[in-house]
Amino acid sequence: MSEPPSESPGTPVPPGGLTTGAVARRLGVSPTTLRSWDRRYGIGPAVRADGRHRRWTPADVAVLETMCKLTSAGVPPGEAARAARDGGAATVTAERPVRTEPSARSGAAGTLPLGDVRQECRGLARAAVRLDAPAVEEQLTAAVEEHGLTVAWQEVMVPTLHAVGRKWASSGDRYVEVEHLLSWHVSTTLRRHTPPPVQQDGGAPAAGPVLLACVPGEQHTLPLEALNAALGQRGTATRMFGAAVPAEALTAAVRRLGPAAVVLWAQARSSASVPLARHVAGTRWGVKGARRQPAVVLAGPGWAGRSTRGMLRPTSLPEALDTLSALP
Repeated sequence: MSEPPSESPGTPVPPGGLTTGAVARRLGVSPTTLRSWDRRYGIGPAVRADGRHRRWTPADVAVLETMCKLTSAGVPPGEAARAARDGGAATVTAERPVRTEPSARSGAAGTLPLGDVRQECRGLARAAVRLDAPAVEEQLTAAVEEHGLTVAWQEVMVPTLHAVGRKWASSGDRYVEVEHLLSWHVSTTLRRHTPPPVQQDGGAPAAGPVLLACVPGEQHTLPLEALNAALGQRGTATRMFGAAVPAEALTAAVRRLGPAAVVLWAQARSSASVPLARHVAGTRWGVKGARRQPAVVLAGPGWAGRSTRGMLRPTSLPEALDTLSALP
């Protein structure tokens, strides 16, 4: 199925102009933000079709692009609006040096190193750098609704999160706030699309759920949240334990729940404990003569290069879904 064309800053504006929604997708700004800029600062379309409907001309869009570059560089909206209306960043006072947005290849401040990605990633990245929470929320929701949760996670959320992480790592303490805001809204979107826990007839919890846990010391939960949501959409019962689950608590939960599988996430090699994984795999429950053990699924880059014979090792969300769906 072909995808509808998406607007980008390099795409020519049609002669009839763009709608507010098209401009929002083009620049990674929420329509609410555009209307707010129009109302507060006069950054709006010069002409409205039929006196009511907004149509943004090439000149209007150019002003908006300057406004976005300046606000991404940390210029207050009021000052950025004045500069944008007056013709660009050169009019901003000398006391406030402004970094206009160069190409992503340059890696300069104000941009994220995205590479060859979906257009949605660029809009999401621009919104995140501006700390435009409404736009971030809107773009994440639109990605899930258009592509489905698995594709949205792999091809929109993950590339943008990685780009933010690389920017943070190369910029010292800068851009930490961008990563926190984006991570929060990704988590919110994933939970919003997670169905309620699966129940058996009569209201009893479904037997043999998939247990999802980060290993001790591991705080990165977003990949597990994505897996939890995707499993829920497939009707698979899960129990999500989240970040840094102590080894004793993990073992106790396995004995109490009798899970079909235990997914252990490790982002870093330092936290990926093979002895812990083997201990979980050897945990047994049930009556004598019919005792069972869980399948152990090792997820995350921390397990790479480790000797994990006898344990499952998916390397992507679709592979993890297929692996867990194939279990008895």
